[in-house]
Amino acid sequence: MPEPADLSFDAVTAVRPAGEPGLFEVDVHPLWAVGDKPNGGYLLAMLGRAARAVARDGGPADWEVQSAGVTYLRPPDLGPGTVRTTVLRQGRTAAHVRAVLSQGADDLVDAVFVVGALGDGSHVRYDGTPSLAAPDPEGCVRLPSRIPGGLHVGINEVLELRLSPATLPFADAPPPSGTPAELRGWTRFADGREPDALSLLFSADAIPPATLMIGSTGWVPTLQLSTYVRACPAPGWLGIRISANVVADGTVDETCVLWDGRGRVVAQSSQLARLRFPDELA
Repeated sequence: MPEPADLSFDAVTAVRPAGEPGLFEVDVHPLWAVGDKPNGGYLLAMLGRAARAVARDGGPADWEVQSAGVTYLRPPDLGPGTVRTTVLRQGRTAAHVRAVLSQGADDLVDAVFVVGALGDGSHVRYDGTPSLAAPDPEGCVRLPSRIPGGLHVGINEVLELRLSPATLPFADAPPPSGTPAELRGWTRFADGREPDALSLLFSADAIPPATLMIGSTGWVPTLQLSTYVRACPAPGWLGIRISANVVADGTVDETCVLWDGRGRVVAQSSQLARLRFPDELA
């Protein structure tokens, strides 16, 4: 009987040296997707793993991704691909690494990373981030892997994503007029894997779009995403909040914040995405 497939974060973001410096083979897994499109944070974490590997070749073995800026040119197919890395700068305290995911002759995802030493977030001089304002995980609602409308959200099988009842986008009744475009709750890996610096690149994009709270469709493809890893997270649940800012002319910018079990901000992301509303589809 064949061994069951390894669906863990470390397995599906694995990168394998491909015979020349800086080149890696990867496999884009069909479960780490929304419908048939791989999740953008999952792809970013895969590229971040490759960037971290080459940065550590020229720097300390404990360096982690500190920031990432990624442009999604086209969604990759679910299957094999390559990641080509280029060290743009190698310094004493950080390295800048470009990583590009390709399939065939097509470049599909293009990211630039800063890789260096991370603290644990214990020396905070100032933090003006509003608090999470969500019930404990036990008081939140776990999102299913198949949402209303029938779309299969594969990442909800590998995540335990729980949202506050006040910000549940798939409730029976639509939210009342004036509802903020914001989701709040908690997330962790369903298999018990604890969060680390690399997995924050995924977690900061593994939540439904906040604009569902104001009636957008689920079609919200990311154009550009910037992610900052601020500290190595403590074990346990991650608090998560995603908020939409300006919705205009078919685009939205959204901001996501992650807190660890100590209540410290450990990651932030900001993205520009396209979106639609039902009254625009007629």
